[in-house]
Amino acid sequence: MPNTGLIELYRGDDPVVDVVAVHGLNGDPFKTWTTEGSEKMWLKDPDLLPSNLKNSRILTYGYNAMVTAVLGKTSSDRILQHAQTLVAELVADREMEDATQRPIIFICHSLGGIIVKRALAYSASRTSKLIQHVHSIYVSTFAILFLGTPHDGSKKANLASVTRRMIGALVPSKVVDTDGQLLNALQEGSEVLQNITDMFVPLMKNFHIFFYWETVKTNMGVTQDYIVEESSAAPILDNTERAGLPNDHVNMCKFESRTSPGYRLVVAALIRYSKEAPEVISRRWKHAVDMLNAKRVQEADELLR
Repeated sequence: MPNTGLIELYRGDDPVVDVVAVHGLNGDPFKTWTTEGSEKMWLKDPDLLPSNLKNSRILTYGYNAMVTAVLGKTSSDRILQHAQTLVAELVADREMEDATQRPIIFICHSLGGIIVKRALAYSASRTSKLIQHVHSIYVSTFAILFLGTPHDGSKKANLASVTRRMIGALVPSKVVDTDGQLLNALQEGSEVLQNITDMFVPLMKNFHIFFYWETVKTNMGVTQDYIVEESSAAPILDNTERAGLPNDHVNMCKFESRTSPGYRLVVAALIRYSKEAPEVISRRWKHAVDMLNAKRVQEADELLR
C-alpha cells in the first residue's frame, strides 16, 4: 500500500460526501488510525465507519511527517508545501471522480489539523481565473473534526513545549537532537502555528467544527503528561462543539469496536454532518459560482478601461 498521497479506504455505491483523514507529526495514513494488537482500522473496517456512513467515500492522506519535514528550519514553507500538496491531491482526485462539488469532511489528528487549516486558508485565497479550481476545496468543505490539534498559540513557549512533548511521545528516542536544531525549529514552528491560526479564524464561520481533547495522560517514559492541553485542543468559541475523548494523545484517534469509548462521540458527528452537508454545500456552490463570475466580469471591465 502506498504511504503518501490520497488513498481510498471505502467507497459507497453513490457517495454524497468525501471523508478525508489527515494524520499528525510522525504519523502514518494507516497506523495512526489503527489499534495495536487487534489491527482494527475504524475508517475502513466494514463493521465500523463504513457501516455508519454507507453513502460516503472515505480517504486517508499520507505525507512525510518526520519532525524535520514538518518543523524544519523553514517550517512555514514545509507546512505550506504539505498544505498545497493536500489541496492539489484533492482537486486532482475529485476531478478524476467527476465530483468537484462533493462535500468534504476532514478528520485531523494532532498537527494534521494545522496542515488542514493552512490548506483551507490557501484554497480560500485562490480565486483568479487560471487557478480558481483550487478554490473548490474551500467551497466544498463542510466540517472539520480536530482530534488533539494544538490551536492556542498565544504563548509561543507553550506551543514549543507542546511540540516537544509530541516529539517525546511520538518519535523514537534514537532520534537525538545533537545540535539544538530541533529546538530552534520548535521556536520557529510555534510562531508559524500562531500565524496559521490567525489565517484560519476568519474562515471558521463557514465550517462546522468539533474540537476533541485527550482526557488521559500519555506515558512519556519517565513521566505522564497531556500532550495537548484541553484549552489548546478545544478553545471555547461560539458555534463550535467540543468534547473530551477518554484516551491518551496517541490513541484518541483509534477505535476497536462500536462500543469503544469515544467512538460514538466522533461517529455521531460524522453521521450528522454527512446528512446536512449536501444541501448546504450545493447552496454554497451557487454563491461561489456567482461570486467568481462577477469577479471575471469586473476583471474584464478593468482591462477595457
